[in-house]
Amino acid sequence: MSWDPYAALGVPKSSSAEDIRKAYRKLAKELHPDVRPNDKASEDRFKRVTAAFNLLTDAPLRARFDRGEIDADGNERPQFQPGGFGGFAGAGAGARARGQRSEVFEDLFDGLFSRGGGSRGFGQQRGEDVRYRMEVDFLDAVNGGRRRVTMSDGRSLDLAIPAGLTSGQTLRLKGQGLPGAGGGPAGDALVEITVGAHSTFKREGDDIRMDLRISLAEAVEGGRVPVQTPSGAVTLSVPASSNSGDLLKLRGKGVQTRPTPGDLLVRLLIVLPRKDDPELKDFVRSWSGRKADVQR
Repeated sequence: MSWDPYAALGVPKSSSAEDIRKAYRKLAKELHPDVRPNDKASEDRFKRVTAAFNLLTDAPLRARFDRGEIDADGNERPQFQPGGFGGFAGAGAGARARGQRSEVFEDLFDGLFSRGGGSRGFGQQRGEDVRYRMEVDFLDAVNGGRRRVTMSDGRSLDLAIPAGLTSGQTLRLKGQGLPGAGGGPAGDALVEITVGAHSTFKREGDDIRMDLRISLAEAVEGGRVPVQTPSGAVTLSVPASSNSGDLLKLRGKGVQTRPTPGDLLVRLLIVLPRKDDPELKDFVRSWSGRKADVQR
């Protein structure tokens, strides 16, 4: 026995096209695989309500389904004509079917027809936009990348993430929204972005800040220190006599915007040994004493 697309969407058979669209949008948001990952039952139901939506927003297919000519999967149903011999009963049934079809068309397409020169023709209508929310990894937002997303009809797309993306921005995927009526163009998919935080890096416009711990010897004598930047490992030259709080700049190692990437601002933090070090204490006392003598 075939399934019922009206029941799948939770709407009565008399529902308008707009009622069907509203019901589908509500269910799609609840059942979408991105909202309920690894939920097979929700995924199957999502596919079923999408199939129901596709059938009931296609006016000719919906009319044929309502007349019992096809089932919910689009398969032809055998037709029986009572009355036989082309007689009165058959003609009456045909007239009633035409009347029902006309009523269905009037109900479905009221306001969707265009008038001109006294004639009435079918008008195309653009499909609805569909909105999504997606969290993007901090490094993908800095460097750019790609992310696979699942659309409302179950298709998977590779979404290009441009470098420099920020929270609150919306990416538009043209033609990836709900299908249009009467052969009209599909709507767009609007993806609102939230960029995740990072444990090491903090963004300021197109620049990125980070703290780098260095030893006392590296601060006093200078040296070359490895640094993990958002775009990979580099070696940073620490000047001799550096202090905690000094800022060093790595040009072009910030947000990879084009044509000019941002910079990476590295704040130095001098870290002393955690364990008690008598030699270090003796050195500091001796150095402090010499400094006091010089000042006197």
